[in-house]
Amino acid sequence: MIQVDNTRCFALVPAAGRGSRFGGDVPKQYAHLAGKPLVYYSLAALCQHECIREVWVVLSPEDEWWAGFDWSSLGARLKAVFCGGITRSNSVMNALTAMQGVLSDDDWVLVHDAARPCLSQDMISALISELREDPVGGILAIPVADTLKLAGADQRVMATQPRGDVWQAQTPQMFRYGLLYSALAGQVEVTDEAAAIEAMGLFPRLVRSDSTNFKVTYPADFHLAERILCGRSK
Repeated sequence: MIQVDNTRCFALVPAAGRGSRFGGDVPKQYAHLAGKPLVYYSLAALCQHECIREVWVVLSPEDEWWAGFDWSSLGARLKAVFCGGITRSNSVMNALTAMQGVLSDDDWVLVHDAARPCLSQDMISALISELREDPVGGILAIPVADTLKLAGADQRVMATQPRGDVWQAQTPQMFRYGLLYSALAGQVEVTDEAAAIEAMGLFPRLVRSDSTNFKVTYPADFHLAERILCGRSK
């Protein structure tokens, strides 16, 4: 069993969005993947890990779909809160506010995307192991392999970007509750938690992951995710 000094780990999954790039009649997190809603797999991975005490899924107050599924197989660690906001950072901040009195400032919070269904137990373990004594926290990420181009307004290449020190951010992103709360409280809008930490002048650690922990964004991504999940179950 992994020991994370003397603090506890909690997970937080913002799932209040509509997935506008995905399209469809239901929010992306409820679209079916291998017979279950997409968000199920992120929640299951987190609920199954030995180090995570509770998993908070953050839903819209107007959510019409959550109650239509049976989540009992994920056990008592799963907590649904209907306090999601318009943006990801709104949802995370609202959930952190709801966690006041439950978490201490030193407890770890792992924020994970609802649309990254292929998170593995090994990835979670690597993140926790590498960050358990880190003063800042960090994120799962992978080095960028492709050549990067900077585009102009007419979609012509303006420049080639060096990729040697460029990494692609993933989730979970793991920071202590008090630090993350302070970081997000001081930001109008950020695309991920690490950006809020960076704005404080701190430097999150990059923990190497792999490309299977990708974010489902478009309908075609469901086929790849299903192949990965089905391959692991064999």
